[in-house]
Amino acid sequence: MSALEPLLKPRSVAVIGASRRRDSIGGAILHNLIEQGFQGPVYPVNPNATHVQSIAAYPSVGAITGPVDLGVIVIPAEHVLEAATSCGEKGVKALIVISAGFKETGEEGRKRERALVEVARRYGMRLVGPNCLGIVNTDPNVSLNATFAPVAPPAGRVAFSSQSGALGLAILDYARGLHLGISQFVSVGNKAEVSGNDLIEFWENDPGTDLILLYLESFGNPHKFTQLARRVARVKPIIAVKSGRTPGGSRAASSHTGSLAASDAAVDALFRQSGVIRTDTIEELFDTAMLLASQPVPLGPNVAILTNAGGPGIMAADACESAGLSLATLEQKTAKGLKSFLPAEASLRNPVDMIASADAPSYEKSLRLLAQDKNVDAVIVIFVPPLVTGAEEVARAILAGASGSKKPILSCFMGSHGVPESLRSLHEGHIPSYAFPESAAQTLARAVGYGLWRAKGPGKVPAVEGIGTDRGRDVIARALSNGKPGPHWMDAETMNELFQAYGIRTNRSRPAGNRGEAASVAKSIGFPIVLKVRSPDVVHKTEVGGVRLRLGSEEEVARAFDAVRTALAREKPNARFEGVTVEPMVLGGVETIAGMTRDPSFGPVVLFGLGGIAVELLRDVSLRVAPLTDRDAEEMVREIRGFPLLDGYRGAPRSNVPALLDLLHRVSRLAIDQPEVQELDLNPVAVFQGEAPCVILDARVRLGREGTA
Repeated sequence: MSALEPLLKPRSVAVIGASRRRDSIGGAILHNLIEQGFQGPVYPVNPNATHVQSIAAYPSVGAITGPVDLGVIVIPAEHVLEAATSCGEKGVKALIVISAGFKETGEEGRKRERALVEVARRYGMRLVGPNCLGIVNTDPNVSLNATFAPVAPPAGRVAFSSQSGALGLAILDYARGLHLGISQFVSVGNKAEVSGNDLIEFWENDPGTDLILLYLESFGNPHKFTQLARRVARVKPIIAVKSGRTPGGSRAASSHTGSLAASDAAVDALFRQSGVIRTDTIEELFDTAMLLASQPVPLGPNVAILTNAGGPGIMAADACESAGLSLATLEQKTAKGLKSFLPAEASLRNPVDMIASADAPSYEKSLRLLAQDKNVDAVIVIFVPPLVTGAEEVARAILAGASGSKKPILSCFMGSHGVPESLRSLHEGHIPSYAFPESAAQTLARAVGYGLWRAKGPGKVPAVEGIGTDRGRDVIARALSNGKPGPHWMDAETMNELFQAYGIRTNRSRPAGNRGEAASVAKSIGFPIVLKVRSPDVVHKTEVGGVRLRLGSEEEVARAFDAVRTALAREKPNARFEGVTVEPMVLGGVETIAGMTRDPSFGPVVLFGLGGIAVELLRDVSLRVAPLTDRDAEEMVREIRGFPLLDGYRGAPRSNVPALLDLLHRVSRLAIDQPEVQELDLNPVAVFQGEAPCVILDARVRLGREGTA
């Protein structure tokens, strides 16, 4: 039996703080437990009453004669610890603490919450909350409504975890309005003990749950979330809204990678890797849930649109293509079948416009033909109410036409969100309905993305040859032993040692401390030459005029040395000048960027994209949370807009993508092995055609003690 069974499927419940007043939270919770028909004894605990809402009350939990699985605590915060201890002594197996006044209120509340968790762990009680709405389980064998919500959701097969109690009230009301059936609802509040990860793990094996919805404000253990979600999402879709998308809370970052891999981008990467469907709003979350709770997961992006009005059909087509879907090319036999009963004015190409005179039988026959077309993966059916045909008739026709289809069918009754009472037959037939074509198209696109993710293998973290973890650790230990108080950038020589330990190939370079030495080194390397400023105070060399390209003689190199020193003094007067590095000029190749930054919540995040000096301007990058699987790295490279440049754009030979994938895996491995590496920036990385290896033309590594930022 799962440790969460006493929470989600209790056999008995005690309400500590049950009240005679129905308008109080304690009174509402007791009423909801009774009203929902909880399948077990309910014990009101109130030292000032012998009966509460016609049920015999107890002065304390210890006075209850029978066993208690679940204690619901709804008393002032300063008394919660005492009540929790009494529950533990009684043998209560789980607690829901509704009361507020804990870590959300400041340091005193934080201490109170820590003490509460200690009590729960001492007695082996699982704890939801504090500062939460409660728990619902609509299973008729349980019938638990341990919340103070004024409405109960309909029963169904969708589980929901919300980190916001206030939002939970709206969620339950919204679910009821859309007729979206809920299996279990948990308001986790402060997540002091039971987390979203615990619930996902429980719902994975819950036979009454097919779909998991999450409202998240923070992650407790992102690494565990990734492991769980990757496994669970292969059998049960997970849809999530994560608040806090704006960059206001992101820490300042000085490298290209750090500035591009903000925390919300890391959330996107985590969800993408894990197969979690992310939506921007609660409304979009419910739109997606309506589809996946009632229809098959789409197996491809090819959509057929059926409509009785040209305008909405065009809107739907535009929305589908904007969302990354494709309009299916209908089979000839489909067009022939449509022609046999539709009027001559109808459009038989996709979108199929039956015109305003279309009746219910036309909807039924047309939908059946489209659903049977082997080129079609999903169908969106649009109805604009004309004078000749009623919505109820069309709804019944859609159900008949969709009967037996293994492809998702979405309906759009213009202006009707959810399933209106007049179209209840759609709800009973499990056909989702949307108010406008754009909502239907965007929802379908999310489901298609999930279906494509699930159809692919999970991937594996590949073994990478030539990795010297211990050698790299020694290099970093030496770099950190220099006594610098905080995070700092590695010098070029030490950084190259680290790269050598991980088999990361950099351009050959040699330092020069004066103009004569620079000219001499350039001659020994061979022209053309690149000069780059050496300064521990400069991150982006081009921004201080610290790079000179295509130098073809000793004289040009000497002059360039002087120009670099002058430019640094002008642009950044306080920066230390330690000379230059002299490197051979690398010609050709596609400039890319690879890097890593250590997010405070998610750990190492690996980045790839088009590189060069305009990397922040173009922002053509992709991210994943390390460690990378072979599938992660492949997707990172292919999903950027600029991938055609690597794949033989306009007849050019293809670049060495396998070498690029190998580099990303080495960066990922370094990030996992060396927690003191806070940021790593390889920009640009030249990727060449044929079998030539990638070459890093410039790099930065920022070190800090583990746990620093």
